[in-house]
Amino acid sequence: MNTRESRPRPTGNVSWAVELYRRGKDLELMHRAMGFATLVLVTLAPLLIVVAAADPLIGGGFALWLVDGMDLSGRSAEVLSQVFSPPRKVVGGTSVLGGVLLAVFGVAFGGSVQNAYERVWRLPSGPWHRIWRQAVWLCALIGYLYAQVQTRAELAGTYRMLISVAIGVLFFWWGQHFLLGHQVRWRLLLPGAVATMIGLVGLRAFSFLVFTPLIVTNAVSYGAIGTILVVESWLIGAGFVVYGGALAGHLLCDRAGHLLEHPEPPRG
Repeated sequence: MNTRESRPRPTGNVSWAVELYRRGKDLELMHRAMGFATLVLVTLAPLLIVVAAADPLIGGGFALWLVDGMDLSGRSAEVLSQVFSPPRKVVGGTSVLGGVLLAVFGVAFGGSVQNAYERVWRLPSGPWHRIWRQAVWLCALIGYLYAQVQTRAELAGTYRMLISVAIGVLFFWWGQHFLLGHQVRWRLLLPGAVATMIGLVGLRAFSFLVFTPLIVTNAVSYGAIGTILVVESWLIGAGFVVYGGALAGHLLCDRAGHLLEHPEPPRG
């Protein structure tokens, strides 16, 4: 893929922020972020709850990951854990068919992320037989979230934060390269992985300031549905950061003149 893309490279007269906004609009970034949040809550969350319930070391792993990702504590953490902690005997109550459906829906989530990365790098959609990549990426995602929960349980402070950020950069760096079928060089994907983690750290700080008191207030006013609405809002922000970080990395490489550009896939 050494051909130049059809649109001209942005000149210095176009600000970085304006060009990033334009590309985000072309990508339908907000729409994709909302789809990301919906898929996580509807397909990935049940799968993670079952996986966490099967692990004797970490019960309620999905709830713990949300608590950690949103930087919650005290009453807000308790309220969220009550909503998302797995019920007793959840593994025994899950049929084989149910487990298969959860896995299929989880792979569909991986396909959605892959499609967004392909749009960011203006690559054609991968063939259907590459679905195994989505399955492997899903397993790696579960492992990444598991590692995040484990570091929360074992470490604390600056040391834990540095390890968590380093693991996150490696995951998003590898994830883009793997889902794109090794069509983009490693060095071009690193800025996007770093930008994604910077965004997630910023989202975590925002969550601490805004969502921590909001969860308690919504739980009192609306019950469990109020908590779910706050979590859904945070997941939309996470989707915006995941896709926006990759988009920012692509633009940074483009601006620096390091990008081997790809032709845009035909629309429609």
